[in-house]
Amino acid sequence: MFGVGGGFLTTPILILSGVPPAVAVGSEANHIVGSSLTGFLNYFRRKNVDIIMGAILLLGGVIGSASGVFLFRLLSIQGRVEEVISFTYILFLGSVGIYMLYESLKTRKKKKSGSLIKLHEHSWIHGLPFRIKFRRSKLYISIIPPLLISYIIGVLAAIMGVGEVLF
Repeated sequence: MFGVGGGFLTTPILILSGVPPAVAVGSEANHIVGSSLTGFLNYFRRKNVDIIMGAILLLGGVIGSASGVFLFRLLSIQGRVEEVISFTYILFLGSVGIYMLYESLKTRKKKKSGSLIKLHEHSWIHGLPFRIKFRRSKLYISIIPPLLISYIIGVLAAIMGVGEVLF
């Protein structure tokens, strides 16, 4: 319903319940596959899927997941999986919380000052190469940001089991 499958909650709750982090991540990965597939089918039936954007996100996610699995194996060999997963969760959730607080305070300040909130501001991202038109999304942007974002999410999903809720 909200595009959130619960991976950001389920994995830490499993870990806090005593499930080893590696097992919690692997177990949550099964949940992610099921909820992602049913969510996709539901949105596809409503014609709310940009196939080209989805293909680009899929490509970045698959490459990122493969990289994450490789990194996970390296961490397993070194015996550092549990501490890296725990630290990454603290860092990730703390960063999201700080960013949300920052955005909230910034919006409040703009509302109080009466300044207009600008829409459709262009940034350096709009100057990147390899721009294509995503008809369903009504965007004309470079494929680099979606590829990079989905790659990072793929790595995090493989290591932490939270890929479906990022961005």
